[in-house]
Amino acid sequence: MTQALSKLNFRDLGGLPAEGGRLVRRGLLYRNEGPASLSEDHRQELVALNIKLVCDLRAGVERDEAPNDWTTARLFNLDITNDLRAETNEGWSALKDDPSAAGARKAMRMNYAAIPGALLPHLQPLADAILAGETPVLIHCTAGKDRTGVLVALLLLLLGVPKEHVVADYLRSDVFARNLRLGGSITHAFEETFGFTPSEDTIAAMIGVDTDFLNAALDTVTTRWRSIEGYFDVAGIDAAKRAALHDALVERG
Repeated sequence: MTQALSKLNFRDLGGLPAEGGRLVRRGLLYRNEGPASLSEDHRQELVALNIKLVCDLRAGVERDEAPNDWTTARLFNLDITNDLRAETNEGWSALKDDPSAAGARKAMRMNYAAIPGALLPHLQPLADAILAGETPVLIHCTAGKDRTGVLVALLLLLLGVPKEHVVADYLRSDVFARNLRLGGSITHAFEETFGFTPSEDTIAAMIGVDTDFLNAALDTVTTRWRSIEGYFDVAGIDAAKRAALHDALVERG
């Protein structure tokens, strides 16, 4: 059904193991890269999934360049600007100051560490939409690996998916980098955005996925909010609502 989409950074999060030997329900939570990557075949496959809510983490300028014009679903636009292409991002400045591979990795860790705080105000309305039956949900940004990777990781951890499976799902997003390399013109795109010609190692750090990056986000959660549950409490998702989300998104035993 999603033969074309399977070549992108797309997948159904259903089937992942959750607590108590249960599984995340299939056909409710999808993740993807942005609409700039979509061919007509991709669009047709997405439409067939009957998506009801598109959770778009991109900033306004990204949406203007590649709108979600393939769907009539409700668009939940979050405007998460934690992307190294955004000049308002601290990681962008750090990378300009040190465009080496080490500098790129530092910038990416800074970026990931800031994403949980940026997501915080949006989690309650997202949870409310899911509980109101606005599923299936498609979560995406531009690459589908950084902002999307953090949000998906937090949701999966909330559902009791073991961390090793959360990390394994995140690492699957390396397909975006592989596809980008096949498309060519990476260096030119970096020159246009950052004003310098990056080394191959710098490019690899920025377009790929790395467990250290995801851990920077998760470590921020435990440092600032003590636990996943504490983080969602602050977001306005209390124990009762967390249990309701679990019932909605995880198969019954």
